Amino acid sequence: MPTLRALECLVAVLDAGSITEAAAALHMSQPALSHQLAALEREIGAPLLERLPRGVRPTTVGRAVEADARATLAAATRMVGAGRAAARGEAGRIRLACAESLTVSLLAPVLRAWRRRAPDIEVLVAEATSADALAQSIESGRADLAVGPQPTRWTGASALIGLEEIVAVLPTDHPLSQHDRLSFDDLRDQPIVHYHRDNGLAGWFDTEAARHGVTLTPIMRTRQAATAAQLAAAGLGIALVPTTALSTAVPADLKHLDPGLTRELVCLLGAPSDPLVRRFASDLTARGVPVHPPIRAKLS
Repeated sequence: MPTLRALECLVAVLDAGSITEAAAALHMSQPALSHQLAALEREIGAPLLERLPRGVRPTTVGRAVEADARATLAAATRMVGAGRAAARGEAGRIRLACAESLTVSLLAPVLRAWRRRAPDIEVLVAEATSADALAQSIESGRADLAVGPQPTRWTGASALIGLEEIVAVLPTDHPLSQHDRLSFDDLRDQPIVHYHRDNGLAGWFDTEAARHGVTLTPIMRTRQAATAAQLAAAGLGIALVPTTALSTAVPADLKHLDPGLTRELVCLLGAPSDPLVRRFASDLTARGVPVHPPIRAKLS
């Protein structure tokens, strides 16, 4: 297989029309350049240059390979430039996996800042409904970085974004709206807008309720935390919802749980040494878990 150096020598000779001048331009000795050309001719199986009394000119074979030789060198130059730009965090592609409830509230502001600062970086986002699914996306090589709750099993690199509170969402006219806080015992026998079993919140909330001697009573199930909040606000039951999934427009009462319930939000790093992954994780952790002022006011 021809080397880039051999192709570079060929193109330099074709441009200069002289082996002597080409060697000087490439800061090589004439014997070293001639050796590269001879190796290239052996690889192709035919002479590429015709030696003249003064200088050289391409043979028909030399003319046939000239365009591809130039294209190969240009592609190599572009590759090196793209790699250097990616190393500086100015270009490249990053594949993100994100918990569905976090895409808008946590991920979107960072993506917006990246779009303004580095428009040449391509960002691909895939959503998942469980922390373990996020971990699998990293382990399988489908994602470079995942954003969500701490998985049950993860031995790779990670960075803590912050703690997210879980709150109860209920209609404003619900009898429990008079309570400052709600315990799991308050939720006993209450209709619950619960989560589909492939959403990690379903198993977690069932486990937490069981720890307090309570079995939740699902009246319906949804895959989306934002939808659960809206259904609860519409009077269909009580929903337990991560605060990042709440819209400021939800016309509902929001109650702290007693005892409080939180979860860690983390970045899972598939390639910790990758400059884009490091920079994106740094921006996420610097931003932290968002808390919307209107929601804060309702909870106080």
